Amino acid sequence: MDLFGVLTLFGGIALFLYGMRVMGEGIEKRAGKQMRIILEKLTANPLKSILLGAAVTAIIQSSAATTVMVVGFVNSGIMKLSQATGVIMGANLGTTITAWILSLSGIEGESVFVQLLKPSSFSPVLAMVGVTFLLFSKSNKRRDVGTILLGFSILMFGMQTMSGAVEPLADIPEFTRILTLFESPILGVLTGAVITAIIQSSSASVGILQALSATGSVTFSSAIPIILGMNIGACIITLLSSVGTSREARRTALVHLYFSLIGKVLVTTLFMLANAAFRFSFMETFVNPVSIAVIHSALNLISIIVMLPFMRQLERLACFTVKGNTAADEQAVLLDERFMATPGLAVDRSRALTKDMSDCCISMFRDALSLIRNYDAKTAQSIAEAEEKIDIYEDRIGTYLVELSAKSLTQTDNRETQKLLHAIGDFERIADHALNISESCGEMHEKGLSFSASALDQLDVIIAAVTEVLDLSTRAFFNDDVALAARVEPLEDVVDDLRAELKTQHIERLQRGGCTIELGFIFTDLLTNFERISDHCSNIAAYVIQTAMHTMAMHEYMHVLKDMDSGRYEGMRKEYLEKYRLN
Repeated sequence: MDLFGVLTLFGGIALFLYGMRVMGEGIEKRAGKQMRIILEKLTANPLKSILLGAAVTAIIQSSAATTVMVVGFVNSGIMKLSQATGVIMGANLGTTITAWILSLSGIEGESVFVQLLKPSSFSPVLAMVGVTFLLFSKSNKRRDVGTILLGFSILMFGMQTMSGAVEPLADIPEFTRILTLFESPILGVLTGAVITAIIQSSSASVGILQALSATGSVTFSSAIPIILGMNIGACIITLLSSVGTSREARRTALVHLYFSLIGKVLVTTLFMLANAAFRFSFMETFVNPVSIAVIHSALNLISIIVMLPFMRQLERLACFTVKGNTAADEQAVLLDERFMATPGLAVDRSRALTKDMSDCCISMFRDALSLIRNYDAKTAQSIAEAEEKIDIYEDRIGTYLVELSAKSLTQTDNRETQKLLHAIGDFERIADHALNISESCGEMHEKGLSFSASALDQLDVIIAAVTEVLDLSTRAFFNDDVALAARVEPLEDVVDDLRAELKTQHIERLQRGGCTIELGFIFTDLLTNFERISDHCSNIAAYVIQTAMHTMAMHEYMHVLKDMDSGRYEGMRKEYLEKYRLN
């Protein structure tokens, strides 16, 4: 092989790795949310977990991506270690699908049907379809499909380039002698592990070995240890991803390592002992891409069968290695950086935590309302603690979403990201106002003040209206219900009217001597906080309708709503005016 042959080989490797990356990213981008749904359906059934792990990995074409994702799930508290074990075992089987796809390059035959199965025949067609979708389609779904097809085509072209570049090596005796060195199990395993650790993909490293098999110099005796090492090397990626995570997440990474080490080493050792006893004749024959795919699949499948009865022992071994209680002194990470590799999952997780944030705000508001009539110091303290928690939510979710915005997102995910970014600020402000209500009640308690029966009755009216507008806006937001969101603004107008009317009546009470100035300040503060909460609910509803309209121009929706259907808007407003009429 001359200099140009070496350059062709490295160029082929580069195209192969790039194509695999492009294809994987395209699949993850398109199927991210679906993968989360699949993984959330896991049960304690080990077989189901294994099958789901295999399915997810077959889709995204990377066992490392699956296991890293699982580590993130465990670290965030979404998944338990017992569930993760089955997924990891299945991921090792699912990753073999790549080798079978690449093995199509070795198909021989003169029939038209056989020729059409060869990547050299259909890859150019897929490439043209992919480029067409990317350049001329406005649909984000088609553009993502185009990315996947183009990535696959580049991958297969790289594979062909590698195979063509290494074919001359078959005529070099020194190269053949080098390959025989890998018949040593230890050297073969180490080589395979190092290659995978560098490339960071067992599928890619197996693909390179398949290309190398085109020389006709790789035997079964050298291929088996190398493939074994490639599977073990994939664990390094998972171990690195677990650095700085919770105990359970680190244990998950170790389960992956122990399964690969114990399972595959045990299977390979038994096979080698059997070979020593019976001298399998095929061991000295040369492999082809199909043979490597068979070895890769058989090694992982048999490892699963052998280790399946010992799943709990694997977990116990991981727990023994990383000692300590699973939870008490460790708090689950709100948002795991590992989800960034699958933006759809990251968006979905951000939405789930925003829902937790809103639920906490609603609980704070209701607790604060209870203090108006019956002040309780413990409840007030819990409200203050919850407000600090909400601040943490806003900071972490906001930072996470800003980083996520820089990723390659689908149009839908991008809109959802922007909607969440806007909404978390409003939820945080609602929590602030709930705290303000609590502090106003605390001031009344300290000074021995209380509202008159008439004042309390009036407060009950605006409280009921604000409670409904908060319920409407949050349900509309998390259900993406535009019709429900459209009811928020008319009710918010009514809350504004109620606040103005209550202030007027309060001034009249003050003039009659029915209220003190000090108590009047507190009454006014409460009204202000109620009105501000209603304003933020209006913003939240706005994001729902604006997202549906594909714009984030603040309150543009309100003008559109009033202009397009003013009669309906006024009808809803009159409905709420009647419902929350002051006596």
